[in-house]
Amino acid sequence: MAQGSDERAHETAEAVARQSYGKLVAFLAARTGDVAGAEDALSEAFASALSEWPEGGVPRNPEAWLMTVARNKLVDAARRRRGSARAAGHLRLMADELAASREIGAYIPDDRLRLMFACAHPAIDPGVRAALILQTVLGFDASTIASAFLLSPPAMSQRLVRAKSKIRQAGIPFRVPEREELLERLDSVLEAIYAVFSEGWSDPAGTELRHRNLAEEGIWLGRLVVSLLPEEPEALGLLALMLHAQARRDARRDAQGEYVPLAEQDASLWDAALIEEAEALLFRAGALGAPGRYQLEAAVQSAHAVRRISGRSDWLAIERIYVSLSALIDSPVVTINRARAVAGPRGPAAGLALLDSLALDAELGQYQSYWAARAALLTRIGRIGAADQAYEMAIGLEPDPAVRRFLQRRRADAAGRT
Repeated sequence: MAQGSDERAHETAEAVARQSYGKLVAFLAARTGDVAGAEDALSEAFASALSEWPEGGVPRNPEAWLMTVARNKLVDAARRRRGSARAAGHLRLMADELAASREIGAYIPDDRLRLMFACAHPAIDPGVRAALILQTVLGFDASTIASAFLLSPPAMSQRLVRAKSKIRQAGIPFRVPEREELLERLDSVLEAIYAVFSEGWSDPAGTELRHRNLAEEGIWLGRLVVSLLPEEPEALGLLALMLHAQARRDARRDAQGEYVPLAEQDASLWDAALIEEAEALLFRAGALGAPGRYQLEAAVQSAHAVRRISGRSDWLAIERIYVSLSALIDSPVVTINRARAVAGPRGPAAGLALLDSLALDAELGQYQSYWAARAALLTRIGRIGAADQAYEMAIGLEPDPAVRRFLQRRRADAAGRT
């Protein structure tokens, strides 16, 4: 076995896994109703590929090869689990479904949106829907998802297993729901997509071990939903929000890899094409007359993006948007961001007053953004001792080394003012 062929087999398998994992799982699960079984069969198919491709060569259509092997694994697994008499009806149904899929040939329909809505069905625990979508559509393991949702890997794994069993046992359909059901379940789908994007956005240098550009994966999923639901304003709003954020990616770190806050970023480094696309999406969403969370958050980013032209963010507009957002979402994070916005046109004391209104929130002490915002505003009004304590809290809660160094520099600058 030549080393080159072995490397090509692994590279091809990794490429197909990244590009088509969710598509293959969705196709199989939609025809059998068994998400876990589809994942297991596909895992075995990838194992077969890594065993056979180095010797026999990579097939002309790797995706179709994997689908064929996984399909056969599913039928074999069903036969092993059940006695022949009891399994006859189940196997006949599965055989009919999968035989019909053979007629498709090399073309494999994209059923990922159907899979996402199955994962967001009302029968599924709301607390696990987003995590379930991350695993089934993007192939995240339980440990990775657990870290994003602040759970232990065993606890997350148990939740995911129970959810997949629920889909199979309850016969949850793999379909895009009717209009009356759509909005409720679309929220869970969009939440999961935003969770994917946010994980990648929090690692701009790409240092995570997953070796995936999760921000781009989230945008890809957002584009998928918009292409299939082009008249859903919140889907348009979420895609606009992600594109606005992604447009500033190259400006978030300087040449030495140090963190650069939004207010100090070089607007000439922002991606004008992504901003223009985001603005067009936001305009389309606004014309539909149903404002929501993602549209408002995208509007905040749009008000920052005007700095490319005017040289300054539209702080009055940003404050108004956060007032509207506060009416929709009772979240400390929204109030923290609103305090930052208020401090722009009205001064730091007005921003601190808003932060003080959160002082009784028991969980507030765990928000790095609260302490960082408080430290900056306290510095501006000359309360250096209190600012130093707030910086200490923010630094201790910040996981990103570059952001920690930035906060440490700000803390030192504040101390130098005394």
